[in-house]
Amino acid sequence: MNDTVTWHRLTARLRGLIVLMRPRHWIKNGFVLGPLLFSGTFIYTSAIGQALLAFTLFCLASSATYIVNDIRDIERDRHHPKKSRTRPLAAGTVPIPMAITLLILLYGLLVWGWFIAPSVMKVIIAYLLLNVAYTFFLKHQPVVDIFTIAIGFVLRVYAGAVALAVPLSHWMFVTTLCLALYLAAVKRRQELRQNSVEGRDVLKKYSVALIDRYAGMTATGALIFYSLFVTSAKPQLIMTVPLVLFGLFRYWYVVEEREEVESPTEALLVDWQLLVTVALWAGCCIVALWP
Repeated sequence: MNDTVTWHRLTARLRGLIVLMRPRHWIKNGFVLGPLLFSGTFIYTSAIGQALLAFTLFCLASSATYIVNDIRDIERDRHHPKKSRTRPLAAGTVPIPMAITLLILLYGLLVWGWFIAPSVMKVIIAYLLLNVAYTFFLKHQPVVDIFTIAIGFVLRVYAGAVALAVPLSHWMFVTTLCLALYLAAVKRRQELRQNSVEGRDVLKKYSVALIDRYAGMTATGALIFYSLFVTSAKPQLIMTVPLVLFGLFRYWYVVEEREEVESPTEALLVDWQLLVTVALWAGCCIVALWP
C-alpha cells in the first residue's frame, strides 16, 4: 500500500514538473525556424540541425522563464480561480525546492549550449534578461508589457537567423513584430474578459475596447507588411496571402467564441481549421521556396 502511494506521489510530481516547463507553449518557439524557411536553406541537413539546436535551446530558456515567473507569482496564483488548479506550484503539486532544482538544471543545459552555439546563446541571454525584467517590473507597465512579449518573438526569429548566419530581413522583422503585438494584445483581451482585473494588476489600465483597437491595428499591419514582403521580394509566395488572412480571421473567431482560449498555443490545439491553415501555409512556403 505504501509503495503504491509513493509511486502515485512520484508520478504526480513528475507530471507536475513537466507541466511546470509548459511544453505545450514550445509551439511559440517555432518562430525560430522562420529564417530556415524563408532563406531556402531547409534543403541542407546542416542548416536544419543548426535551426533545431536553436529551437531546442529556446525551449529550455522559455521553460526556465516560466518557472521563474511561477515562483515569483506563486501567492497570487494561489488565489486565482484557474491558475490555482493548473499551475503546479500554486496547486502544491510541485514543491518550490524541486522547482528550483529543475530551474538550475535548465540553466546548466543553457551553459552547455554556450559552448556549442555561442552566437545563439547571446540572443537567448538577452531573452532571459528581458523576461526577468518582465517578471519583476515590465509586466506591470501598460503597453510596455505587450511590447515586451512581442520583442520575445522577434528575438526568437533573430536567433534563428543567427543560427544559420543569414541576415534577418527587414520585412521579417516588422511583420513578426506586428504579428506578435497582435497575439499579445488578444491574449490581454482574453485575460481581461475572463478575470476582469483579478489576473494581473496591469489589466486595470486596459479596457476591451482599447485592446481591440490595438489588435485590429497590429493585425492589419502584419497583413500589409507580409503582403508587401511577398510582392516585392518573394512573389512566388503570393498564394500564401489568403492563408495568412484566413488565419488572422480564424484566430480572432476562435478567441471570440471560446472564452477559455487565451494564447495562440491553446487556439492551435483546440481548432483544427487553424492548425490546418498553419500546416498549409508552411507547406506552400516550402514548395514555393524550394531552390
